[in-house]
Amino acid sequence: MDTRTAPYAALVLRLALGLMFVAHGLTKWLVFTPAGTAQYFASLGLPGFLGYVAMVAEIVGGAAILLGVAARQTAALLVPLLAGATLFGHAANGWAFGNAGGGWEYPAFLTAAAIALALLGDGAFALKPLKRRAA
Repeated sequence: MDTRTAPYAALVLRLALGLMFVAHGLTKWLVFTPAGTAQYFASLGLPGFLGYVAMVAEIVGGAAILLGVAARQTAALLVPLLAGATLFGHAANGWAFGNAGGGWEYPAFLTAAAIALALLGDGAFALKPLKRRAA
């Protein structure tokens, strides 16, 4: 691995993933509305309140990732949300995201990207990376 450029690779991944989370959270809030998002979650057989949880997690978590505030830990915490979107929201729609209702390729890729960021680290220009404790 090129240790000179790896922090910048993590930065690019962090910015892309953080922006995606914020955009999806704001779409749920401003376009679908919180109540509409809760209804959609209920239509999937999930508790409606999880729509509110997902919306807040995407906006707050995405902002933290964008800024580099405990980004690797935040990305790891958001993996279950992405896995849930893959399994409950898109798996039945087939592979291609262009399918009706969106297939599972995009949320599955985002799940992998969040795992990669959690493993890679906060990257360059992170505002507040969490420090590891000495073993």
